[in-house]
Amino acid sequence: MTTSKREDLRRFRRRRVTLSQLAAQLEVSTATVSLALRDNPAVSAETRKRVQALALEMGYIYNRQAASLRTARTDIVGVVVHDVLNPYFAEVFRAVESELETYGLTILICNHRDSIERQRNFVQVLQQQNADGLVLCPSVGTTVADIDAIMRTGTPVTLVCRDIDGANAPSVRGDDRHGMYEITRLLIGKGHKDIAFVGGLRSTSSGRDRYAGFREAMTEAGLTPVLDVPELMTQGDGRKAAEIIAGHSPRPSAVVCFNDVLAFGLMSSFARLGIRPGVDIAVTGYDDVDGSETWAPALTTVENGSEEIGREAARAIYALIVGEEPPFEHKLIAPHLVIRESSG
Repeated sequence: MTTSKREDLRRFRRRRVTLSQLAAQLEVSTATVSLALRDNPAVSAETRKRVQALALEMGYIYNRQAASLRTARTDIVGVVVHDVLNPYFAEVFRAVESELETYGLTILICNHRDSIERQRNFVQVLQQQNADGLVLCPSVGTTVADIDAIMRTGTPVTLVCRDIDGANAPSVRGDDRHGMYEITRLLIGKGHKDIAFVGGLRSTSSGRDRYAGFREAMTEAGLTPVLDVPELMTQGDGRKAAEIIAGHSPRPSAVVCFNDVLAFGLMSSFARLGIRPGVDIAVTGYDDVDGSETWAPALTTVENGSEEIGREAARAIYALIVGEEPPFEHKLIAPHLVIRESSG
């Protein structure tokens, strides 16, 4: 790199281009520059193009803190989930992001890994940055008091995928009890009696409700679970559960998994143990994540409305941010059974 090039870069690092500088060079008002940078149609297309080209050339960076002082808004929404590696949550916050983009909002994502302390720390950082709102899949251990404490600071909250009973915040999630009831009935209808249930954090609404739906269908049929392996969530957990199931006597003829990633781990380990999923043992999942259809065998599961849940959560948090009543208090999205090869 030449000496003059290094000097240019040092000069750019020492100063930040301002709206006023752009406006002075273009001989327009700072308001016009601001609107043009946001692609506002109130400014002519030609002027917008000139402003944006000069901003790019001069290395202008939007000063969100300064804008926040002017408008009391940062246009940032925090999205907090417990497992960003689970493709279901990737689908949910992709829908949240897509919807919020239409309102000019940007999301920041946190993976609390079901640690209440990580959740609290992230919420505190968001509030220090004056985030406009929070879409929260609450961690294990989250209480009504935790949600109330966030809202008392003036940060709007919308709960997604998990509920906190009694919390004064809108919530949207799938009808977990009904979805698991239906998929268990499917297995019972196929003649299965020795059915195991794997996974779910039973202290969460989703873990509690999915297990309740399973038990409801079993009780209706006069059956009791042959095996219950709770508190598992990941693909690695599924691989470990396969060994427990394979060694259990009597061995279950069917396994109902709390989610798809557990089912993936379970089926891969069954195959290594010489047990053919969908032939020697029926396996079902929940969520219908990307890959469920192409797994071998294709996974019978429950489509859990990830896109609709994400869009509705975004609508609710935006309403709260702009001071409107949210479109709902508590909303359950209807699940849909997806029957494929793994259930035999």
